[in-house]
Amino acid sequence: MNKNDVAIVGIGRTPYSRAKPGERIYTVDEYIAWAADLALKSAGMGKDDFNGQGLGVAHAEAAHTVNWSAATAETLGISPQILLRADQGGASATAMLIRAAAMIRAGVVDRVLVVGADTPLSIPSAAPGLPLSPERTRGTYWDFQGPFGVMGATAQFALVLQRYMHQFPGLRFETLGKIATSNRYHATLHPGAIYRQPMSLDDYMASRMLSDPIRLLDCVPIVNGGLAYIVTSGETARKLTDRPVWLRGFGEANNYYHGKRTLPDITTTGFASSAPAAMQMAGVKHDDIDFFQPYDDYPFISMMTMEDWGFCKKGQGAKFVEERNFRFDGDFPLSTDGGQLSGGQPGGAIGGFMPLVEAVTQLRGEADQRQVKKARIGAVCGFGGIPYGRPGRSCIAIVLGNEG
Repeated sequence: MNKNDVAIVGIGRTPYSRAKPGERIYTVDEYIAWAADLALKSAGMGKDDFNGQGLGVAHAEAAHTVNWSAATAETLGISPQILLRADQGGASATAMLIRAAAMIRAGVVDRVLVVGADTPLSIPSAAPGLPLSPERTRGTYWDFQGPFGVMGATAQFALVLQRYMHQFPGLRFETLGKIATSNRYHATLHPGAIYRQPMSLDDYMASRMLSDPIRLLDCVPIVNGGLAYIVTSGETARKLTDRPVWLRGFGEANNYYHGKRTLPDITTTGFASSAPAAMQMAGVKHDDIDFFQPYDDYPFISMMTMEDWGFCKKGQGAKFVEERNFRFDGDFPLSTDGGQLSGGQPGGAIGGFMPLVEAVTQLRGEADQRQVKKARIGAVCGFGGIPYGRPGRSCIAIVLGNEG
């Protein structure tokens, strides 16, 4: 595979909203159009450049329609040849990058516009998103978790973290707090982050317990918003920009079981499979990676992801966290946009655009105060779904680079 044949040439990220009284409330269609417009301007392209080309659309909790991707094309006013649709939760953005690259490499299209937006805070319910999700009214979730009060991601992930702490004793809350406070530091440097006020470790430790052992400041804040990116052939990328970001490698694992299917080890995610594949395809080693953008809806997910990528052995994530400097100018830059923990999560599926958009921002040298110096190679994670008895349904690893 030619590592310079597919590149990301434009990105867009709208301002986020917490839908507070007095704020203007945008629809999911408006956020999609807004994000697409920002990406087009970033690439120096127009929407007509995508007639007869490709459009990728991530699932939105607020948009219940059997032909959401086709309806989005209508909203944007373009006539694509192909439509890509992803419903892999926080792995949707990275999944569509892989599919778009395949279409481009096969010569079917030359470029694909990928968009995602959601407005979970505008869904009229006591718990935004939950009542409208069929997953929470049927199957194993409802049979084995719902009746016992396991309502939502925080309670589900609390069970995973409890198991991790049992299996690998010694993990301290202060260690997880280091990840949360590092994210908040980066958020103070990012004008688009939803939480920009500084947060200390004492603040983190003082936050109330929601679902033991997960605290309030372990949890991702839900927001309304949209993101987009544009991927093209290498030939087109070189014509459009002198700063293309190349897709070097990828790996994907869905419905991953670590160990026996009857009793899988829930402390290991599918990144144990997808990350080595991505790195091998890219021809890189751990020391070559200049920054790491995990799917970070909870600090311990970031830590487990580092383990499964092989930056340290399973169970040694706490030691790795304690020994590293996660700031943009440290020895292991992590979630350099504030991540979802402080930046906000625009719906469960759309949050996965954030690590990808931030990685492109870093590799294009456009991160301003939080810019990682001499960034050449970045690692990106897509993580989606919380199945019963396992830590994640879809785990996608991406390696990007800026050298042609």
